[in-house]
Amino acid sequence: MTDPLVFAHRGASYDLPEHTLAAYLRALDEGADGLECDVRLTRDGHLVCVHDRRLDRTSNGHGLVSARTLAELEALDFGSWHPAAGAGGLDESHTRLLTLERLLDAVLAAGRPVRLLIETKHPSRYRGDVERRLVGLLRRYGLAEPGPDDPVRVTVMSFSPLAVRRIHELAPALPTVLLLEVLPRLLRLGRLPFGCRIAGPGVELVRARPGLVPALRAAGHSVYVWTVNEPEDVELVLAAGVDGVITDRPARMLSRLGR
Repeated sequence: MTDPLVFAHRGASYDLPEHTLAAYLRALDEGADGLECDVRLTRDGHLVCVHDRRLDRTSNGHGLVSARTLAELEALDFGSWHPAAGAGGLDESHTRLLTLERLLDAVLAAGRPVRLLIETKHPSRYRGDVERRLVGLLRRYGLAEPGPDDPVRVTVMSFSPLAVRRIHELAPALPTVLLLEVLPRLLRLGRLPFGCRIAGPGVELVRARPGLVPALRAAGHSVYVWTVNEPEDVELVLAAGVDGVITDRPARMLSRLGR
């Protein structure tokens, strides 16, 4: 059995502030096969790497990400909340808002193959503009039509089936992942909609539905599982034979795989 790909969830986010450049560079240094990030649109149309719709948890700001301009967000501290801040030595890479453009620049500069999972967050006041802006940006970087030998390959993910469909329509060559927290009643076991080839169940769903991964694999789908941190969860997904593991602790996952 082939080892799964290891994706760093919001970077090496156990050790460093999530969605910061430092967290992603740490994950690349540790040898992660890929990175996972969430994107939201600012009021003035920039894609930024922030998970929550509100700023309160991961910055010293308040209110909605979507209500702020890029300049307003750039003035905030996105890292000092993390336990790593107590050790001192934080620089701009640990605290500055990360735009998707800055992350793409870092990934392309890594000089090695990297798979980047980009999750579009919904619901959003900007609806389909999130996917349209994303595809436009990926086209500018030459990443919207990945070739088999391209070192950097982007896959777009969402919990929203409509967002997955939009990506499929806007950029048919981009692989997509339908993220699953629960199994929708209208989604037949093993069947994904809108040309989607990869399923993204949460680890709790994998545990609750032991037949899910085999059914998805039998239907020809790949399976990427999130967020796999605890030793028992690691063993669960490895035994299930998943294709990708999304984890806050990529170094520990790589060590378990002997890499």
